[in-house]
Amino acid sequence: MEALTEKLDDTEIGVWVITLIEMAPGAARADPAERKSKREKSIDELVMAVPVFPVTVPIALRTGQLDGENQARGLQVPLPDLLIGVTALELGYSVGTANARHFRQVVGLKVIEI
Repeated sequence: MEALTEKLDDTEIGVWVITLIEMAPGAARADPAERKSKREKSIDELVMAVPVFPVTVPIALRTGQLDGENQARGLQVPLPDLLIGVTALELGYSVGTANARHFRQVVGLKVIEI
């Protein structure tokens, strides 16, 4: 968490509830117990350090609309990435990610590669 905040300086950051859903299985299946504990601690620290943004009705509807438009054009964006991207758009945030490919398909979303 410290490395990320140092890299982003004074940029306001948050995490999406979808991101926590994506992180939880990695912690649950981690082996050995030391690795599992470390991952669980990282999730706990993240939740304590930054705001966690929920999926709201407007976000759900906008995500569904965008998903339908993408599918009509033959584009497939994984639902978790689409939800994260739309949440960022709704809140006026950018998305910081090491895997920008899917997020670049969310029209109007600013993507910061980290």
